[in-house]
Amino acid sequence: METLPKKPRLEWLDAMRGFTMILVVANHVSQTGFMQAVKFSSSLSFLILFRMPLFFFISGFLAYKASQVWDVRNLCRLVGKKLRIQIIPTLVFFFLGMAVLYQDFFVAVEEKFHSPLKGGYWFTIALLYMFIIYYLFAYLESKMRWKSWIPITLLFLVSMCVYETCYLPNDFWWAFGYRKTKPTTFLDDTCLIQVMLYMPFFLYGNIVHRYWDRAQRVMDSKWFFPLIVVLVILATMDSLKWHVMRMQWAVIPLTLARFILLTVTFMYFRHYAKYFTKFTWVGRTLQYIGRRTLDIYLIHYLFLPNLPGVGSFFKANQHNFAIDLTLAVLIALLVIGFSCVTSNILRVSPFFKKYLFGRS
Repeated sequence: METLPKKPRLEWLDAMRGFTMILVVANHVSQTGFMQAVKFSSSLSFLILFRMPLFFFISGFLAYKASQVWDVRNLCRLVGKKLRIQIIPTLVFFFLGMAVLYQDFFVAVEEKFHSPLKGGYWFTIALLYMFIIYYLFAYLESKMRWKSWIPITLLFLVSMCVYETCYLPNDFWWAFGYRKTKPTTFLDDTCLIQVMLYMPFFLYGNIVHRYWDRAQRVMDSKWFFPLIVVLVILATMDSLKWHVMRMQWAVIPLTLARFILLTVTFMYFRHYAKYFTKFTWVGRTLQYIGRRTLDIYLIHYLFLPNLPGVGSFFKANQHNFAIDLTLAVLIALLVIGFSCVTSNILRVSPFFKKYLFGRS
């Protein structure tokens, strides 16, 4: 594939991806392992706002490569590679999870297949769609005689319009949380509803990387960070507590909270990049997790605890954000540790390394 020399990896970005993976596993520990309802958790409702948007933001950021040569051959090669990396491992671990975690394998497969979340394995499927959409867009964009910010901006705005429909149950029958009176088999089976919910964050990350010099100047300005902190406090409080904006208008503070919280996290890791290098134990640990996100994501469901009593305890007793989050993160780190050990064992085989984890 014809490309220019690769730029050095941003170590703090790998560390941030590792941090995000910890939040994802911690959420699964709380919801699946502790059977903890979001409304009874002091941390879940907040973290859910930005953990998955941040993951897709990072994916979109890394998807942009200024050196990429876009022609039919490279386009087909990229799409084929993503199909192999995303589909084969997902199917293998989906069926393995159904066999290990459920008593009736065939019933579990049928039930989870028709669920938009696929027993937790929806992420790689939705991400595959996003990459294909972006690759096709980038290919068409490369054929334009003039280079402009307009095409990617239009694509982002279209994705935001589609995202908005997910929160308008009175107007769109597929809307998120809607009491479905019409069949949504196609959207559920294909996970397209998840693409609709998260595509804007993928494109946001892509835009930030495209215009990285300008983005850094904005982030380094004196006014930007104070402004977004004030906005995110107001948006998050309204989304989680105040509910001043109701019905379809409630999506405004929700969306603001999501975009700004992931931006604040991104700025934090960039600002303190020296603490997340390979020369610090925190940096090494987070980078290792960040470079094994696919492995951990695929495997960790097999190691989630079954401790519903913890969720019952938090529901019955007064608790706070620190205790709630700390317990989930500690168990999540154990789960991640077991997942990494399992990954390393499987990676002994070059065949498994290539087809289960996409590494040649």
